[in-house]
Amino acid sequence: MKITFVLPNLGLTGGMRVLSIYTELLQKRGHKILIVSTPERPPTLLQQLESLVRGRGWLPAPKKEPSHFDNVDVERRVLEISRPITDLDVPDADIIMATWWETAEWVAKLSPSKGAKVYFLQHYEAFDYIPKGRVEGTWRLPMHKIAVAQWLADIARNEYGDLSASLVPPTVDTKQFYDPQLRSKQPQGKQSVPTVGMYYSTTPWKGCDIALKAFSIAAKKIPNLRLVAFGSGETPPSYLPLPEGTEYIMAPTQDQLRESYSRCDAWLFSSRSEGFGLPIIEAMACGTPVIGTPAGAAPEMLAGGGGILVNLDDPEDMARAIEQICQLSDAQWREMSEIALNTVINYTWEDATDLFEAALYVAQKRQPELTT
Repeated sequence: MKITFVLPNLGLTGGMRVLSIYTELLQKRGHKILIVSTPERPPTLLQQLESLVRGRGWLPAPKKEPSHFDNVDVERRVLEISRPITDLDVPDADIIMATWWETAEWVAKLSPSKGAKVYFLQHYEAFDYIPKGRVEGTWRLPMHKIAVAQWLADIARNEYGDLSASLVPPTVDTKQFYDPQLRSKQPQGKQSVPTVGMYYSTTPWKGCDIALKAFSIAAKKIPNLRLVAFGSGETPPSYLPLPEGTEYIMAPTQDQLRESYSRCDAWLFSSRSEGFGLPIIEAMACGTPVIGTPAGAAPEMLAGGGGILVNLDDPEDMARAIEQICQLSDAQWREMSEIALNTVINYTWEDATDLFEAALYVAQKRQPELTT
């Protein structure tokens, strides 16, 4: 098949990582892939004025950022400016896929010759800073939908009456994320110093403030509790500081990610909302139990006992779970660690690509009914 992926822009988000993996594996199966994206938007006039008023000067044009696609041998086209794509920007193909609500609006207006229209659902972007009505409108578009998590497929069915959405969860590369001690035939045990880890972000729905509050509560009962954190590149601002003594890695490499997960007794997943939540399965692949809120895929992934599901937006409940895991005996912790590992290792990226590819063929078959 000829498949065109329409991306808002390229970057290092988890969603982009998933798409880059599918791109590479689909190409190995003989499909011809094209990535079409827009450049980063330049600062608006209002943003420039706000920057000047605050004494920060004129904001520079955005620089080209690194991307998960940088090491994938795939044809890419980046538009000259940030604007909606049109028929002139994309070739005729078998499939054209929207990967974000805004790109779904663009794809919906394209000619049928550009391919069967697919909407890859990696989140439900009904946030305060996004026009919710437009987001909801994209879920009603006559496009075959592929959802990365059950809760997204449930929204498509229950709120928008779409009974045909395909569920295709992502997975984790166990060649990249693994328990290094297990590979050396020395299964990981509890840390000599109680340690928990987290992803640091100032994005409100990531719930970083919840994890930090939970850590501070738990640290009062576990005086030597240590925190490991990584972030996508932002220096923690004063309004959301990390506790003193935190080991913080900005823009970590994949090896540094694995090391961070592997050095923890538990990984804190504190999101208020999440499409899937790749850190959940990355940590579990490293043999690290997850303490998670019921966001994204956490309810399904933690149901077997590879971690603890806690109440949403409840730092006290998360703190209790930290204490619970830190109080486990080494044998009890190893049992939870093994469950976490076994939850993720039997579903590979090849398995996920089988499902993804099958969903694309379904989209082709459904095209006549969706366009009438």
